[in-house]
Amino acid sequence: MQIFHLALQSAWTDAQANGTYRVSTLGLDLDDVGFIHCSQAEQVDGVHERYYGGVTEPVIRLTIDTDLLTSPWQLDDVPGQPLPFPHVYGPVNVDAVVSAEPYVRGSASS
Repeated sequence: MQIFHLALQSAWTDAQANGTYRVSTLGLDLDDVGFIHCSQAEQVDGVHERYYGGVTEPVIRLTIDTDLLTSPWQLDDVPGQPLPFPHVYGPVNVDAVVSAEPYVRGSASS
């Protein structure tokens, strides 16, 4: 399965140098939250609107192949949301990221 994560370009560059990605969501890391927030394709644009709309630094969309993850992941129900959100319960190994593209509205669902 492919899941998605919005990231600041600088955080992804750091992850590539370190071998793992540890940012949970904007301003919080894995140690703060306990997991890395991800999205299904239909959820990416809503996450961008809610959390990244005012960000001026480049935002990229990471496409993660769950079969390549070395950390466990699962779909979790989130109150008030119609679809469960995927969460990765550990660092994302960079080789599980099969694509890192500039965020473009609607690109995850196409």
